[in-house]
Amino acid sequence: MEAYVVEWLSLLVRWLHLIAGIAWIGASFYFIMLDNSLTAPAKPEDVKRGVCGELWAVHGGGLYQSQKYLNGPKGEALSDNLHWSKYEAYATWLSGMGLLAIIYWFGAGTYLIDKSVMALTPVQAIGISIGVIVGGWIVYSTMCNVFDKNEKWLAVSLLVFVIAVDWGLFQVFSARAAFLHVGAVLGTIMTANVFFVIIPGQKKMVAEIRAGREPDPAPGRIGKQRSVHNTYFTLPVLFIMISNHYPMTYSHPYGWAILAVMMAAGALIRQYFVVRHRGLKRPSYLVVAGLLLLGVFFALAPKSVSAPTGVTVSFAQVKGIISERCAGCHAAQPTMAGFAQPPKGVMLENAQQIAMHAPKIAETVASRYMPIGNLTQMTDTERERIAVWFRAGARTR
Repeated sequence: MEAYVVEWLSLLVRWLHLIAGIAWIGASFYFIMLDNSLTAPAKPEDVKRGVCGELWAVHGGGLYQSQKYLNGPKGEALSDNLHWSKYEAYATWLSGMGLLAIIYWFGAGTYLIDKSVMALTPVQAIGISIGVIVGGWIVYSTMCNVFDKNEKWLAVSLLVFVIAVDWGLFQVFSARAAFLHVGAVLGTIMTANVFFVIIPGQKKMVAEIRAGREPDPAPGRIGKQRSVHNTYFTLPVLFIMISNHYPMTYSHPYGWAILAVMMAAGALIRQYFVVRHRGLKRPSYLVVAGLLLLGVFFALAPKSVSAPTGVTVSFAQVKGIISERCAGCHAAQPTMAGFAQPPKGVMLENAQQIAMHAPKIAETVASRYMPIGNLTQMTDTERERIAVWFRAGARTR
């Protein structure tokens, strides 16, 4: 019953995370597009009112005019009816942390720890998890303060920092958990930017405008900087969110490098659209991103290995391995603690089921993604036997 309750919690919190994430990313993408698409006001009287840019748009059967006031309206009071874009970010982060707790902290022994990487206790693993997430924000914020007005050095520092976090997590956690925690670090940075920097700066600006004072430009400049960082983190985080469906990425021996390349491709794709909103066409960003993805495609391609001469593996041997190492989770009624139902609905209890999933069995066993965290202690010899059986045609008779 406990596993069933946890499964439902995971479902509901994941659903909330997806909904909140769509709302946050949609708002973020819209305002980045709006900011980069503004043109000079057409009416001189709008300039006198403090308008620094405007955009006409058509949508939903009507026309819209958006105007930006850098320091608030001049000669008129600031409206009390202000819309604040912040709760989407908070809901996304809180639901994401909820998922992390439900899956990776509550199930630390299954999903967070891989003893072949580092022999940790659940308490140690959870402590490191929390420390990395909190420490990631502290390091990032410190770098932003140190390189406040040197964007080039800040960009280089952030690149080195993200790759270091990526590599380091792969030395501590299971591959899947390492991927997820890179996303958790970036997502925490994004939300903390909103909570600690962007919103407080905007509140200060609004208070000064309502008090009749010229706003201090520093909070606005810093807030814009953090907002730009957030938009470049978005596509890498989205890739990490869906990556658990593609173990070929994180289970690779150099999974951290695969992730680094995929994040770089995502950032380049985002950069293409950012400059496109400014009216600039830079297809080179998409070309480089495409080449990076193509490189990952070839790097992950399965290697064709011929079976040793004279070596054969019977289905009975394979079924015995699967029954001992895999069917504890992949069964109609899983016996492995923490599983209320077979992962992804895959059952491996009879010949027909094993034959149906033979390609995926061979792929995930060879990549060492399965058994997850090698909880059932599948040996290299057993992995080789499954590979030989599959290459010989995966016969069940």
